[in-house]
Amino acid sequence: MTTRTLAVVSAGLGVPSSTRLLADRLTTATVDALRARGGDATVEVVELREHARDVADALVTGFPNAALRAAVETVTGADALIAVTPVFTASYSGLFKSFVDVLEKEALTGKPVLLGATAGTARHSLVLEHAMRPLFAYLRAVTVPTAVFAASEDWAGGDGTSAELSRRITRAAGELADVVTGRPATARPADPFADVPSFEDLLRGQA
Repeated sequence: MTTRTLAVVSAGLGVPSSTRLLADRLTTATVDALRARGGDATVEVVELREHARDVADALVTGFPNAALRAAVETVTGADALIAVTPVFTASYSGLFKSFVDVLEKEALTGKPVLLGATAGTARHSLVLEHAMRPLFAYLRAVTVPTAVFAASEDWAGGDGTSAELSRRITRAAGELADVVTGRPATARPADPFADVPSFEDLLRGQA
């Protein structure tokens, strides 16, 4: 049984958030789909709200700190990515886009990606096609055909899913699993900063 690494990026701002809720549903469905195809997955979640200041600092300085660098490596080193954002002003959130801007230009080339978005009304559902899919096409990622949008009415009882949303989640997860199981596992890239001496060592002449 081959174990794949699945990175999940959630750009929700609240705790809890419907964005994280959708990300969790997509993750569970994808893991189930991989197991049904004879594989397995380890899941690593990146909550962007925890890195908001780190992202802003990296955009200004050009250097991610250790926490943000770990989050970036989680995303770039995974075999597949689930990316979910809330809709703000008819597009993906600024935090979501800022995190993408921190990534190296070629970091997601060829990576299978399942796209998701949440909003208060179904009128925003085309964000997946007019904003998110072009963004990941520019990054040369491999987005699966089915993207999943969830409006407030899709959450029956607050955290349950409507029948139609459940069908979309299952279909999208199956598509991602199909792409992943047809690919060799991705080796996690080496940390380019692993051998950089600290400033203290440099000052002591120990580098």
